[in-house]
Amino acid sequence: MLVTLAPAAPDRRTPDPPSRTGISPAPFRDAARLDRSLDYDGVFGIVRAAVRRVLGIERPGLGLALSDLPPGLGAYWQVTGNVIVLNEGLVRTMRARAESLREFNSFVYVILAHEYLHSLGYLDERSVRGVTAQVTRTAFGPEHPATRMAEGDLWRMYPFLAQAPGGNGQRLRIVPGFDSGSTATYIR
Repeated sequence: MLVTLAPAAPDRRTPDPPSRTGISPAPFRDAARLDRSLDYDGVFGIVRAAVRRVLGIERPGLGLALSDLPPGLGAYWQVTGNVIVLNEGLVRTMRARAESLREFNSFVYVILAHEYLHSLGYLDERSVRGVTAQVTRTAFGPEHPATRMAEGDLWRMYPFLAQAPGGNGQRLRIVPGFDSGSTATYIR
């Protein structure tokens, strides 16, 4: 069930600037991974690494579910929940229309990063958009497709997304093996 909340109060949390010394941080080596074929867990590993590198925070134990949601909704995370619900219709549409793996993976990255930041306590939509853009620009640079997507409006950049098949979100399909990077091996 999708819960609609009243607008949240502005976040009190503001991210630290990436570098107080004025020296650019070392290149984010995981950025090149978006050029390869990845599953959701692979893209999310890049999200976690970028957020950890830029903001110095993380949280383990998230799950991912796919659902056919209305085309104007990329994904959602229910406050206090452990599952990000990604709009499968949008993903299928973008996969069919993306011009490269980098473009498609950047699309998934931006949506997952936005919801991951919600799960880290950035509840206000305007704030989380700004932080998503900051993390992405710092990690990937200003010319990367993920940065352009994070700083822009996906539905204006890709008007065909408005025509993606939609649904009411009643059916959820859990993605196995998601967030595997945060799972410790206790038994050997």
